[in-house]
Amino acid sequence: MDRLGTATLHRLPAGIVRPDYDRTTVATGIVHLGLGAFHRGHQAVYTDALLKDDPRWGILGVSLRSPDTRDALEPQGGLYSVTASDGAGHARRIIGALTGVAVAPEDPAGLIARLADPAVRIVSTTVTEKGYSHDPATGALRADDPDIRHDALNLTHPRSTLGFIVGGLRLRRQRGLPPYTVLACDNLPANGHTLRGLAIAFAGLTDRDLAEWIADNVRFPSTMVDRIVPATTDADRSDVSAALGLDDAWPVVTEPFSQWVIEDDFGGDRPAWDVSGAQFVRDVAPFELMKLRLLNGAHSTIAYLGYLMGCETVAAAMAEPDLAGLVEDMMREEITPTLPALGGFDVTAYRAALLQRFRNPALKHRTAQIAMDGSQKLPQRLLGTIRDRLARGLPITRLVLAVAGWMRYVSGTDEHGQPIALRDPLAAKLRALADEAGPVASRLAPALLSVTSVFGHELPNDPRFARAVETALGSLFLNGTLATVARIRQDVG
Repeated sequence: MDRLGTATLHRLPAGIVRPDYDRTTVATGIVHLGLGAFHRGHQAVYTDALLKDDPRWGILGVSLRSPDTRDALEPQGGLYSVTASDGAGHARRIIGALTGVAVAPEDPAGLIARLADPAVRIVSTTVTEKGYSHDPATGALRADDPDIRHDALNLTHPRSTLGFIVGGLRLRRQRGLPPYTVLACDNLPANGHTLRGLAIAFAGLTDRDLAEWIADNVRFPSTMVDRIVPATTDADRSDVSAALGLDDAWPVVTEPFSQWVIEDDFGGDRPAWDVSGAQFVRDVAPFELMKLRLLNGAHSTIAYLGYLMGCETVAAAMAEPDLAGLVEDMMREEITPTLPALGGFDVTAYRAALLQRFRNPALKHRTAQIAMDGSQKLPQRLLGTIRDRLARGLPITRLVLAVAGWMRYVSGTDEHGQPIALRDPLAAKLRALADEAGPVASRLAPALLSVTSVFGHELPNDPRFARAVETALGSLFLNGTLATVARIRQDVG
């Protein structure tokens, strides 16, 4: 089968949307760090839709670690397909927004030079929570991170996200160029504010004047991004290529739903993403909190408990009546009361839409994928909600079960005695604690609660939380996940 590319676009079947602009006229106005499936299925789609009217905003995609995406897309001229699927069918389109793909470790100095191009006005990021070299519990820079320590001494050849962002800004300052806007698109609380603090703190390790210049001149708008984009599988490649009649080595398969809320605080020009369906607002925080707690919090709950129950995908987990009921009850009874009022926004309808999205049979969103990097995800997805409820004296039964599910997952073996591949920046530390404690809740729960980069200091010392976690974890070990979920759902209604 021939490869998808500029020369073969005309051979696509009717009904597949393709770029409606001349790609040779598109300039690189955005450098995106973290060229994974999510960016290609979300921000790149919004950008692609406006390039006909404003070709200044092409995207240089940057892989910070692996060359796999570059190797797949370069022979296709940067083209790839996005398939939005649900039970009703598939909608396919070809995205042409990428002007190139770079692999940062291959030429870090060259990437710094690209960041200093005056035409680049936005540097955006989707590097996942672990890619910001920070303490998830406090948001503080981890100055002891090996990449941060390296970059503080080698800012012309950095390795980290912060190293590239600050290295590019430093070169622009040296050349008398205006800074670019830095646009975080990851699931971090106040992601723009958090990234701003991290960039200033990192710059301060190398040059205090540069840190002050960034604080005074660089904009870091916050965003809320929402679209479920599972990792691409070989089956996806096969199915998509068959539908296209052309080989697409790195397609994106996602859901029809997509949302992007952006704080309108840019240091210069910005794309008219609102024309593509994004929403510019003065304050992203309420939208962000709603999404982090309802969608992401529920997703992590489904991932850990579903995985332990033997469910490979989110849809399979949601087919378990007690787990689906517990998640729905948690969203309604324990999460929603902690959210700020959003005038005119129907939270009840949003919850119902989330449940429908979780049940989408066309998305093979693996529970193991969502379960990755739990030490980075728990603080904003679940622990913040728990803190809010404890401060009000409210019960936390279902939320605590999700935390206990993570601990049971960290223990390293599933309910059939099979090993669990723990993929987490703190994997070595977590596994050492779990191995020493063994599958005993009274030892394992306190051991994991001692990891202050996840739980902080106050929460583990609150007996309401510590006892509840230990009790839930004990039930998971003794009775199994399915029985524990059913009992809790029955006990708390």
